[in-house]
Amino acid sequence: MAGLYRCAMDALYLACVIVGVTALVLISAVIPWAVFTRYVLNSAASWPEPMAVLLTILLTFIGAAAGYRLNLHMNLAYFANQTPPPVRRALDILVQLLMAVIAIFMIVWGTRLVEVTWNNTIGDFPFLSVGVTYLPIPVGGCCLLLFIIERLFIGAPPAPIPHHDTESFE
Repeated sequence: MAGLYRCAMDALYLACVIVGVTALVLISAVIPWAVFTRYVLNSAASWPEPMAVLLTILLTFIGAAAGYRLNLHMNLAYFANQTPPPVRRALDILVQLLMAVIAIFMIVWGTRLVEVTWNNTIGDFPFLSVGVTYLPIPVGGCCLLLFIIERLFIGAPPAPIPHHDTESFE
């Protein structure tokens, strides 16, 4: 059962990475286009800035969940690493539970935000609901919560790139 859950989490992680990387690449294309239209064509396009904001929301909430799964986020582990292993494990569980509270907050309040703004539209994209643009918040919260559950019950996923001792290369 744990192997099946890990496989599902690997697939979810890959989907989060693909979404995050795609958003980052599109941001990297949209911003230069905005600069080009403004300063070269002297006719600024109105859509690049709101598009970049929407893509940043996507990158932030979906991409951050993927980063959290592999422990690629900023953290202060120095003091926790100085404690005995049982205390360190208890601190890790406490951190995971606090992160679960944050994920649940994102799910509950993000869903409410989506519901409240669903019938509003964006001026530059009248075909797009504001609620859709906030959808990455509860979706990212769900992904984050699933990754936390994985870490609590199965353990941390293996690192995708193994760390080698630098002395072994000499």
